[in-house]
Amino acid sequence: MAASTIRRLDETVVNRIAAGEVIQRPANALKEMIENCLDAQATSIQVTVKSGGMKLMQIQDNGTGIRQGESSSDVRTTQNSSTLDTIRTIYGPSVAREVIEVESENSKLAFKLRGFISNANYSVKKCIFLLFINHRLVDSSSLRKAIEMVYAAYLPKNSHPFLYLSLEITPSNVDVNVHPTKQEVHFLHEEAIIEDIQKRVEQKLLGSNASRTYFTQALLPGAPVSVSEITQKSSGSSDISSSSASKTAVYAHQMVRTDDKAQKLEAFLPKMKMMSPSVDSDRDDELSEMSKGGDVELFKDLEEEEINRKDVATSSTSTARKRPIDDVLQEDEDVQMSGQSSSKGRRGGEGHHHREIQLTSVLSLQQKIEDDMHKGLREMLRHHTFVGCVNAEFALLQHQTKLYLVNTSKLTRELFYQLMIFDFSNSGIMRLSTPASIYDLAMLALTSEESGWTSDDGPKEQLAQYVQDLLVSKAELLDDYFSMQIDKDGNLCTIPLLLDNYIPDLERLPMYVLRLATEVDWDEEEDCFKSFAKETGLFYSIHKNIRLKERDEKQDQESSAPSSTESTMPSYNWRWTIEHIIYPAFKSILLPPKSSAEDASVLQIANLPDLYKVFERC
Repeated sequence: MAASTIRRLDETVVNRIAAGEVIQRPANALKEMIENCLDAQATSIQVTVKSGGMKLMQIQDNGTGIRQGESSSDVRTTQNSSTLDTIRTIYGPSVAREVIEVESENSKLAFKLRGFISNANYSVKKCIFLLFINHRLVDSSSLRKAIEMVYAAYLPKNSHPFLYLSLEITPSNVDVNVHPTKQEVHFLHEEAIIEDIQKRVEQKLLGSNASRTYFTQALLPGAPVSVSEITQKSSGSSDISSSSASKTAVYAHQMVRTDDKAQKLEAFLPKMKMMSPSVDSDRDDELSEMSKGGDVELFKDLEEEEINRKDVATSSTSTARKRPIDDVLQEDEDVQMSGQSSSKGRRGGEGHHHREIQLTSVLSLQQKIEDDMHKGLREMLRHHTFVGCVNAEFALLQHQTKLYLVNTSKLTRELFYQLMIFDFSNSGIMRLSTPASIYDLAMLALTSEESGWTSDDGPKEQLAQYVQDLLVSKAELLDDYFSMQIDKDGNLCTIPLLLDNYIPDLERLPMYVLRLATEVDWDEEEDCFKSFAKETGLFYSIHKNIRLKERDEKQDQESSAPSSTESTMPSYNWRWTIEHIIYPAFKSILLPPKSSAEDASVLQIANLPDLYKVFERC
């Protein structure tokens, strides 16, 4: 393309341009020259600078008009990139993912706005304000202050937003001769336009403030200070000199709460009135509805009984596999389980005859659990302080100066799986007051949406009969290995007692029976034991849809008395069970797998030293 002829401007135009051209530093000159290149329709600009622009500043472009010489340094723009892409490239993805688009147009005020502003989740120490008016980078302190006033209601103190705004205003309404460098401008109807933009920004922020995003890390304790060190610091010694004592002093932001009786999460929640008997019996009423039309009455009273197995003769050369956590408990005498007489009491109480297992498949599964244990997570669970239940699925734990959100459902699934493997053929039993028909249980399960039954699977009656026939054929194995007794008529008589004082949610018993027939691999020995234990862990785990019963003041007073622990443990009180049975079992028994540190089973949500830093800034 041939270069256009350079024409001399009118004297009046020259005087208007010269009025505001004051070059304060090389950057100003560079800015002006780049703008000239853009005015010349340049799509490629090359810049050469020596000594910060003091000795040489050379510009070369492919626009129409005057061209400078060669260059060795390039500044290029990508023609196909969007504004958001440019923001991501320059300011990073952390800004780009937190911006929202804002648009406004007012024909009466003769302006059009398009831009990207940060939402309520993002803030920086210094405001990033990019204002383009008619595609030129300028500044407007009035507009910036007006928008920051809106953000003051959403952001923490001394925090600021990211703002990119592109205004198109009638050129004749813009006054560029306000600042020597033309950096700041004024425009006609400024107050009205700023007010309109301010309202539009506020509308966008109101819509984005429905939720906040918090980034958490899915693991875990990497605390540099050990429990023993903190104990030594906090306890101190009377014979230590004042100078040495000052060196081991524990600052406020390092203090660790160790007395879980001092305060609980429930103390900050409003007290609930005592539930009426009709509410207390909701669970029984629902179960009764499930069993209408049949003779299944298993969901009533459960009688826990100790297992009386025949004494198993053991070879003098054989060695029973000892669970590694037993060694841990012997070394750590301060770890005790509420609701259990001892760590071995989980198998059905004292006096239980332990049966030695030498099956290679079982020993292999036990070894895999031990090898897959996450040491850091085990340390946290072993020394945690229970804070309180958020709901049936989640609970809060404290470990040292950190607060964790723990997925109770996931960890209980793993807990009962491990109990099935380590207590293989040694579980206690829970006997149903009335034996339950496996056929009827399977029919109940098939009528629920969870089963996924469709007409293509065949008649329900036929499937239920298959489930009963299969489990009856495995009755001897189920009784010998898993403490699950089935009589010759196809009735389920007992289920395993895996943890003292714990009864699973029996509403899920029909689905458990159905899944034993459909999800367990009955062909391969190790796969059979593993899949059976997995399904049992799923049945015994705490489910997120379990209703947590609120306690009133009377119950709180009773539960605080040491002598009334057993009397305050109704089987339907899941909140009590989670706090006094499940989490003590986590502390004493569970060997958390490495996957628990990666699947958000445990999330750190607060750290005391970091909180102190936040409060200091406020």
